[in-house]
Amino acid sequence: MRPIRVKTMAAGVAFGVLSAGAAAAISGTAARATVVVTEFPSSASDTQPIGIATGPDGNLWVAEAAKNAIARVTPSGTFTEFSLPSAASAPLFITAGPDGKMWFTERIGNRIGTITTAGVITEFPVTTQGSAPSAIASGPDGALWFTETMVDKIGRITTSGAITEFLVPSAQSGVVGITAGPDGALWFTEGSAGRIGKITTAGAITELPLPNANSSPTDIVAGPDGALWFTERSASRIGRITTAGVISEFPTATAASAPTGITVGPDGDLWFTEPQAGKLG
Repeated sequence: MRPIRVKTMAAGVAFGVLSAGAAAAISGTAARATVVVTEFPSSASDTQPIGIATGPDGNLWVAEAAKNAIARVTPSGTFTEFSLPSAASAPLFITAGPDGKMWFTERIGNRIGTITTAGVITEFPVTTQGSAPSAIASGPDGALWFTETMVDKIGRITTSGAITEFLVPSAQSGVVGITAGPDGALWFTEGSAGRIGKITTAGAITELPLPNANSSPTDIVAGPDGALWFTERSASRIGRITTAGVISEFPTATAASAPTGITVGPDGDLWFTEPQAGKLG
């Protein structure tokens, strides 16, 4: 399979919260003294929570891949789970849509799903079979955009469920992460090809190679500085690319940490996960 690898958690799966107090300097031993993590256990040991996003209702919404469910979690840690109509769907990532609903991908079920804040679920099959939809993001055009990892495509779905697919020029690109950029385009990672891609809302795709073709770019987010920031899992680096295509790379402090997820924190810094090191960066 290409390139998302989901690690199954051991018994005692928990939903973790990093407190805002951790926004102090995230470097050296100072970070160890200021980071506070609170964990809330989910309903079972095998839910495998993957994607998480804040909903318009002020709650957190989580894709539970192993349980085929979407969970709503209050800030105090109360779980409510909504089972998907289809078995073996494996919901992976989730995002807030422009219509007040949460939108998510079903990697095994080959569908895009939506859930209202009251828990009403609707599913839309992706046109290409076996596409393995992975990441999903709201676009500036009022539609949702998602990656189709196994078939080298970027998908677009309207809030009414109409799907359009765009083929990435490079074969076996292994598209993974996607985010809306400050330039009105969607930016995505090509984990197998070692490239960063850009697609306009009209479907025009540009690909930009990274210095190391084997760096496995994975997640990507729009930074507060007007650039795009991404993780390079195999190279243990954090990358930055401007909308003009200028690339900078920064090694993580811990070697072989495999940085994977990345987001903008409330402090304006970029925060990322290091699963092989058991750390947040």
